[in-house]
Amino acid sequence: MTPASDFLIGVDGGGTKTLAFIAPLDDDSNTVVLGRGSAGPGNPRAAGFDIAQTNIELAIDAAFAAAKLPRSTAAAACFCLAGAGREVEQQRIAAWAQEQQIARAVRVTGDAEPILAAVSPDNTGIALICGTGSMAWGRNASGKTARCGGWGYLLGDEGSAYWIARAGLAAAVRAADGRGAMTALLPHFQKELQAGAPHDLVDRVYSTQMSRERLAGLAHIVFDSAARDATAYKIIADAALELAATVDVLRRQLDLTANNYILALAGSVILNEPLLRELVLQQMENCSPRLVESVIEPVRGAIALARPLAKIA
Repeated sequence: MTPASDFLIGVDGGGTKTLAFIAPLDDDSNTVVLGRGSAGPGNPRAAGFDIAQTNIELAIDAAFAAAKLPRSTAAAACFCLAGAGREVEQQRIAAWAQEQQIARAVRVTGDAEPILAAVSPDNTGIALICGTGSMAWGRNASGKTARCGGWGYLLGDEGSAYWIARAGLAAAVRAADGRGAMTALLPHFQKELQAGAPHDLVDRVYSTQMSRERLAGLAHIVFDSAARDATAYKIIADAALELAATVDVLRRQLDLTANNYILALAGSVILNEPLLRELVLQQMENCSPRLVESVIEPVRGAIALARPLAKIA
């Protein structure tokens, strides 16, 4: 590969897909994209390192092709990957990237930091992620970082799609038993899962076909019912309370004052469900951010994080 010094590579790797951007080195606004590419999952822990690395390369190759550029070594690259929040994963991916001559300078981070970097010029504030899972990550002006949540679906992920769907199913079966209030969630889950009777939900939910992602996808039933069903609404309100709490924990840990920090939102649930987003912000009235930004393409933050690397490479 021929070395190059006039472009950057940013990669956002998640549990289902990997996105790669090729961007010019001289665009400090981080708005110009020369090429975009995508591939399968880039989470090294969930997909395995070999599969994740293969998909990262495929996404980069596709981005070069879209940019109509030959594959060559970038000035710098930042890989922002779910499942790479620890130093052991970061070192392994960075060593591989350098062996592949992807870039002269390489940085590997978890998937939260680029969300903040995408909207905060100095990369300070708090990023709140709420999709299949949930977590928050923050950084203050002195460089101190902290995170809250992100313990996975068995230990946490409060407020996430999985958490909401599971709470909805639990409320439905309590209603079937007579242990809880009657709720429209019960017939709606039965219909969605083609369960003729409430007890048929057991076979559907515990089926080997019911992946974590598929169960999380059932959260839409709770959201669709919230306007007319008190039980569904309370689940969403409880989710908002949990998410707001993660942000406030970080705000206090990082000494970020109310009305003087950026809150970056990312993830399919917080971005696509206005009720949840509104309730989260309501819960934060006493510690509200100065600015709330939605981040649709976290990979732009990966480019922003790669840019200073090129200056010291």
